Amino acid sequence: MTEIRELPAGRTGLAAAAMLELRPRWETPEALVALIDDRLRPAGYRIAGIFDGETESAVSVIGFREAWNTAWGHFLYVDDLSTLPTARGRGHADLLLSWVREEARRLGCEAVHLDSGVALDRAPAHRLYMRHHLAITSHHFSVAV
Repeated sequence: MTEIRELPAGRTGLAAAAMLELRPRWETPEALVALIDDRLRPAGYRIAGIFDGETESAVSVIGFREAWNTAWGHFLYVDDLSTLPTARGRGHADLLLSWVREEARRLGCEAVHLDSGVALDRAPAHRLYMRHHLAITSHHFSVAV
């Protein structure tokens, strides 16, 4: 049975394998858990995962935060959405995006926002976002310092 659960601090490790698929720069589950629990969670970051009953760990995860800014007002921002390769194609990311939209409604947010890379390997993610009616509304600029 597939279940969506939000993971509290102390249980972040259950999301690490799926999250490292998207964020390999953190290299180890321990480094990723430390970043999330020590730095991101105190600033409002949250994680929900899909659990399929086959393993203790999440097979797909969504990391997000509630925020306000002058451009968008009150919104949920999706930082991370990732699925283990062995669990892809089963609709897990669809379920998580629907779940986070419902959470945004519950919190009284005006919208859900996310950024996505533009490399060719991101095309499946872009199709997913379009299916969920996310519009391309801006360009994101950055510079290393």
